[in-house]
Amino acid sequence: MTLDDLAFLLSAAGQRWLADVGPMEITPQTHLQIASWLRQKLPQTQAQAVLETAVLRQHATAKFSRAGEMYFVRAALEQASAEGVAQHRTRRFAALGCTHIADLGCGIGGDAIALASQAEVTGVEWDPVRLAMAQENVRVYGFAERFHPLQADLHSLRPLAQVDALFFDPARRDERGRRFFSLAEYQPPLSLVDEWRRVVADTAVKISPGVNYAELPSEAEVEFVSLDGEMKEGVLWYGRFHSGVARRATLLPHGHTLTTADLPPAPIPSAAPQAYLYEPDGAVIRAHLVQALAAQLGASQVDEEIAYLSGETAVATPFARCFVVADYFPFQLKQLRHYLRERQVGSVTIKKRGSPLEPDKLQRQLRLSGPPENHRFLFLTHVLGEPSVIVATAVL
Repeated sequence: MTLDDLAFLLSAAGQRWLADVGPMEITPQTHLQIASWLRQKLPQTQAQAVLETAVLRQHATAKFSRAGEMYFVRAALEQASAEGVAQHRTRRFAALGCTHIADLGCGIGGDAIALASQAEVTGVEWDPVRLAMAQENVRVYGFAERFHPLQADLHSLRPLAQVDALFFDPARRDERGRRFFSLAEYQPPLSLVDEWRRVVADTAVKISPGVNYAELPSEAEVEFVSLDGEMKEGVLWYGRFHSGVARRATLLPHGHTLTTADLPPAPIPSAAPQAYLYEPDGAVIRAHLVQALAAQLGASQVDEEIAYLSGETAVATPFARCFVVADYFPFQLKQLRHYLRERQVGSVTIKKRGSPLEPDKLQRQLRLSGPPENHRFLFLTHVLGEPSVIVATAVL
């Protein structure tokens, strides 16, 4: 999309077209038909801009409460933080009393919206289309007067000394959409962030949850965030943002948190599955806080390399799902098939951790014939070093 295309979308005529196309059910089956109809009515680039905006607005409802009024390009939408995650992060800026924040690499403004609800925001972005979209998207949320767009290349821009905090959202994909997992590959890389931190120490950096642990800087607090049980992102907190713990797992929307301060003084030994099995949230696993959760639950890991926990009592926790264990045994397809047939199991949910088996393939190989409502959970994993299957009957 070009600036001219965006200007058309913002015009009275563009708004009418978006209002007409927006309510349409755009599916792979109807997409071509709607595209052909639009090209008969509008120049090709304008027709494409209308359709793409309508499609992306539908996708963006999973992230933004006002997606139906916003503007996106696909790559920027994919990288944008969900509204709830951005609001959570902004609360730490607010608690520090930040009054002017630089949002460096602001994209289409997903984080700038939340930050501008609390402070003045200078949004820096090299792509003029994304920057214009950010300005419009912040306006949609009612914070236009607090957002100050600046088109600039971060590699050549001098640090903005007039701001009192920084938020970096570096690009984590290349032009072909390939993910970067190394902090050195990010654009801008962490080395540039370090240059800015010499001027503005209070800095937050959004990173991939799949980051290589060996690259994590020792001077930063690392927070891993999940939303509704799905891992979303990591954040590096520097300066006064650092709360004194090395790692933190945060579960949204309720803000439950677990930190390295919760780790037991000595590792909890592994033990065979007991009456209940716990499946920790992805943020807990990525933050390497499974042992901290085990200490809270009075549970043990079923294997020192596996993130499943088990205990004799069911303890309510927001940090894991709890299952009732029916059985466990070394994995052998024939034995598992016989076990399920003997109990007339008709459907299973297969989960795995540390197993090379493919759940879809195993599902076919089981040849289940019992009633579908007779359901089991199968955990393909290791128990005390041995490839095993844990069978559970219910989730609490």
